[in-house]
Amino acid sequence: MNHTDLFAHRAQGMKASEIRELLKLLDQPDIISFAGGIPDPAYFPRDAFAEAMQFALSEATAGTALQYAASEGYVPLRAWIADHMAKLGVICEIDNILITAGSQQALDYLGKLYLDKNDTALVEWPTYLGALGAFNAYEPKFDRLNAGENRTEIEIADDAKSQGGRVKFSYLSPDFANPTGKTLTRTERLSVLTQAEALDIAVIEDGAYQSLRYMGEDIPSILALEMAEKGEINACRTIYCGSFSKTLAPGLRVGWVVAAKPVIAQMVLLKQAADLQTATINQIAVNHVARAVFDPHVAGLRKVYGARLNAMLSALKTHMPQGVTWTSPEGGMFVWVTLPTSMSGKDLLEKALMQKVAFVPGAAFYADGATTNTIRLNFSMSDEGVIDKGIARLANVIRATSTA
Repeated sequence: MNHTDLFAHRAQGMKASEIRELLKLLDQPDIISFAGGIPDPAYFPRDAFAEAMQFALSEATAGTALQYAASEGYVPLRAWIADHMAKLGVICEIDNILITAGSQQALDYLGKLYLDKNDTALVEWPTYLGALGAFNAYEPKFDRLNAGENRTEIEIADDAKSQGGRVKFSYLSPDFANPTGKTLTRTERLSVLTQAEALDIAVIEDGAYQSLRYMGEDIPSILALEMAEKGEINACRTIYCGSFSKTLAPGLRVGWVVAAKPVIAQMVLLKQAADLQTATINQIAVNHVARAVFDPHVAGLRKVYGARLNAMLSALKTHMPQGVTWTSPEGGMFVWVTLPTSMSGKDLLEKALMQKVAFVPGAAFYADGATTNTIRLNFSMSDEGVIDKGIARLANVIRATSTA
């Protein structure tokens, strides 16, 4: 039987994650990998989670931890998130919060909720590969989201109409974006909101890295800026997606969405159809750990990852040949490198792997895949000495390729 003949048309838009496929190649212990976008497991709060799991499976709590539960999520965890968001300038109730299986699930739900075939999603160029994957299943068109761009909202709407749909939302990660590491200024965030108001579309704000700032001043989230203007979350168009994956532990798959109640109510219906609920035991454990150690734990991560970021920026400055440029993030997990225009990140990777160093080619982060002379480097998984050694290897490969 040829099952592919029966697959829905939308399956043609589903592609394997280049990052996930690449990670399969990196089991060799002698490879220095800048490819993953993952936290260093050496800094997981293991003791706190051991205590949390013991609590979750105690006689008093196990009946709740191992049972079906409300789709909206574990109430004490939603209450902690409400307090956390209040510190970020977002006042909300627990009914404005949905717990998801990581923020990736939230992106899938939002794509399903908003996108009809041929509708347009505005995304940064480049943007998070996982968002493109989540949205692609719903057969959208992608257009560039550029804060402060010259195109008018009428032109953007007309372009979407010519594609057979309408603009539905902007998606962006304003703090230390994956893959570029860039942060939008306050003015740029307000520009995104102004454009969304003119187009009457939603704004999906991916806050996965917001807690990981190592230098510079905090900038209010887009949702916080909109709340300051409108005064009440249920009047806001911004949908904030948060995650514990980069701060506490990615393996438990616990994230959250904060939005106006009508959005949350509809997303709850999607969750009930998909998986009923996020694992209760994981939510209990995350709540326990967040209440016990979140702030000091994140402060420790900032110190470790900040030193690694500085080491990578220093190594790039020391070793890279002329014609190579890179971003200078103030946080997050990534540095974005632009190669000479004649060079392909994908071809470079093949040569770099032979020299035992790995990264992610940049083309997959573009909705059209057209820009090939970029690469993404992760610094969170390697200590300073390894970073310098790996960047020196990579620079040698680039130098040899450019003179070949």
